[in-house]
Amino acid sequence: METFETGNGRARTERFTACYVREYPRVSAFLYRRTGDRSAAEELAAEVFRIAWERELAGEETGSGWLFVTARNLLGNHYRATLRLRELHRRITDELDRPAATDEDSDVLDTLDALPERHRQVLLLTYWDGLSASEAGEVLGCRGSAVWVRLHRARKAFRDVYASPMPSPTSQELS
Repeated sequence: METFETGNGRARTERFTACYVREYPRVSAFLYRRTGDRSAAEELAAEVFRIAWERELAGEETGSGWLFVTARNLLGNHYRATLRLRELHRRITDELDRPAATDEDSDVLDTLDALPERHRQVLLLTYWDGLSASEAGEVLGCRGSAVWVRLHRARKAFRDVYASPMPSPTSQELS
């Protein structure tokens, strides 16, 4: 069994680390220019390098060209997921026969979309789905007391993101 501390494992780790240090800023900037969302760009860049590490472990080469092709492919997935989410919001609005979302509703949805998954999940389970702390804990795989802690942190994160200015659509189009 090969370990990271000996032989090829160490060389592989050093090679990957050097690639990461050299290419992460470029890949992250590439993704940020296309998304206009630093958080999304960082998540996508992390996914690019996770896949690269798996390929490295499998003995496959991952040059800078491969990193950018992978980033572009993940970006396409991101765009499709964003469009599906918008379409879902539109369909829900239509099916509930409610008026279109107000600017305030859109700001709340945009803020939820900008939150990390762990915060969004606990907020949706408690406020959207109306689950108690113990019920949400069952879904999240933790105790009810931990849900209260997560909920407190998620509310703070929501307030922080909601209070910060969101990038305007025109600034995203210009990127």
